[in-house]
Amino acid sequence: MSKKDKNTDIESEQVEEQLLNLEELTIEEQLQEELKQEKDKFLRLFAEFENYKRRTSKERIELFKTANQDLMVALLPVLDDFDRAYLEISKTKEKELLKGVELISNKLRNTLNGKGLEVVESNQGDVFNADVHEAITQIPAPTDDLKGKLIDVVEKGYKLGDKIIRFPKVVIGQ
Repeated sequence: MSKKDKNTDIESEQVEEQLLNLEELTIEEQLQEELKQEKDKFLRLFAEFENYKRRTSKERIELFKTANQDLMVALLPVLDDFDRAYLEISKTKEKELLKGVELISNKLRNTLNGKGLEVVESNQGDVFNADVHEAITQIPAPTDDLKGKLIDVVEKGYKLGDKIIRFPKVVIGQ
């Protein structure tokens, strides 16, 4: 073999080696890119799962807060009946009966209050708010300062947590 052939062989080996290195680099680069994409996919999936957990946890808390809503709505007429019974019995001389009705009524109210039921405060003279009150009728206001205000509260309103489950029924002045 001549010197020229040896140099050519060495050069061709070096070229082949460089090509192999380039192929290896491109395979390594491809693997790096795939790894980067998989990491990105994983992070997005993890973030999506965290959002899902947070959302379902919030929904579960809301469900627990209002799970008793149907029962509470069914018991509201009983509370109204206790109020009416208390008013009628207070007109009589039956003070022991009045005391018994009052004790039972307070026990029921305290139990329901413990479960999150609250009275929506509406008093005569308050400004009418359609978001909070249900107007059942309008009458001419006895005085000018009662126009657009509550004249009478016919039925109490109640809320469970932040949600109004029964709007107070009111009479407003025109």
